[in-house]
This record gives sequence, structure tokens and C-alpha cells, in this order.
Amino acid sequence: MLAKRIIPCLDVKEGKTVKGINFVNFRDAGDPVELGKQYSQEGADELVYLDITASHERRNTFTELVRKVAAEISIPFTVGGGIRELGDVERLLNAGADKISINSAALKNPRLIDEIASHFGAQVCVVAIDANQEEGEWRCYLNGGRIPTERRLLEWAQEAESRGAGEILFTSMTHDGVKEGYANEALAMLADKLGIPVIASGGAGQMSHFKDAFTLGKADAALAASVFHFREIGIADLKQYLKENNITVR
Repeated sequence: MLAKRIIPCLDVKEGKTVKGINFVNFRDAGDPVELGKQYSQEGADELVYLDITASHERRNTFTELVRKVAAEISIPFTVGGGIRELGDVERLLNAGADKISINSAALKNPRLIDEIASHFGAQVCVVAIDANQEEGEWRCYLNGGRIPTERRLLEWAQEAESRGAGEILFTSMTHDGVKEGYANEALAMLADKLGIPVIASGGAGQMSHFKDAFTLGKADAALAASVFHFREIGIADLKQYLKENNITVR
């Protein structure tokens, strides 16, 4: 069994790490470079940095921050936010990012997935999907959860995979920031239907939620923010807990 990955996520707004509840109401959680360094030292497997203002305010992504992060940390990291074309991807990879995450841009222009995969390889391309459960269906959203679309979670994830996505990062807007656990049923559905890794996001509040995401949700990796940023769960402690529950971690 492949080792399950633990991935702290840093939402960056105007150069600071922030954490929202259900995608609004942000509070400051610290310096993104220092936090990344700390997580790397504590045993995080990867990091994700999302520029949450980028698509909304039409700003290009934080290349300088990426350079600083790359200089300070040794684990792989993914960056996202405001990536709209191949030039954006190239700039961020050159600055030191290992992978890039696309969300709104891929929904608007699915061919971007094909282009990134063919130019840089599928392993670079993470397709992030923000979806909300509405009347029994998972509806995909644009622009950081602000704009509903007609796309549904499973069919969009399958299309992304067919176009060359290397991983799916699924955030349940229904569960995000609420700390009552991940969307395990939806995660398990994705894991069963897709042949690429699925990263769980949205809902971590305690250690058992990570265990459930890996067992019930069959996720390959679990991403969380506030439980790490505000020191509610230590990464080393979490990995020890998972090992004790027979889950393979690095």
C-alpha cells in the first residue's frame, strides 16, 4: 500500500497565511515561508500554497513568495491561484514549485489541462475542484467558491483525468472550515472511479478525521489548514496516531 500523505495547506492573501470558515471570514495565521519551513521540519509530506486573491482580483500569482519557499524547504510543494495559461505555469515551476494547481481556469478552459500535461507532464498538473453538496448533488464552483457552475464533481473529475491531470484535489465547501470531518462518501466515489490520486480537503478537526479520510474515503492524501496553523494537531503526533491505526505513512 502506498504511504498516505499529510499536506498542510497555506491560503495566502496579500502575503499572509489566512484561514477562512466556509470560504469567507479570514483570520491571519502567520508568515507563509516560516510556516512552510516549520511544517517541512515537522514531517509534512508536501505543502500546498494557494493565492486565494488571485483569480478574484485578477492578480498574477505570487512568484516571489514561491522563490522564497523553494529556498527554505526541502519537501515538494504545489502552488495555485490565478494560473490561466502555460506562461503562468512555466514561471512558477521556474521559481521552484514542484506542481501547480488549477481550478477556475480549468473549468473555463478544460484544454489547459491537456496543454500543461503535454508540456510539463501529468505529474505537475493538480486539478483542484471546489464543490458543494446541493439537493443530493455535488456542484462545482468557480473563483474560490463564489460562482456556481453546471458541472458536477464526478463527471468533471473524470474529464480532468482523461485530459491528463495527475491528481485531483477535492475540497468540500460543505465541510470546509467546519471541522466535523471530510466528505468521505464523495471521496470514496472519486477513489473508486478515478485512476489517479485523490487529495481530501475541507473538514479536518481531529486526528480521527484523517484516519476516516484514508479508510472510509479511500483518499491518497489529506490536506488541512487551521488544525495545523493554530497548533491544534501536530504533524508528528498525527503520523504516530495513523501508524497506530495501521495506516501507512512516510
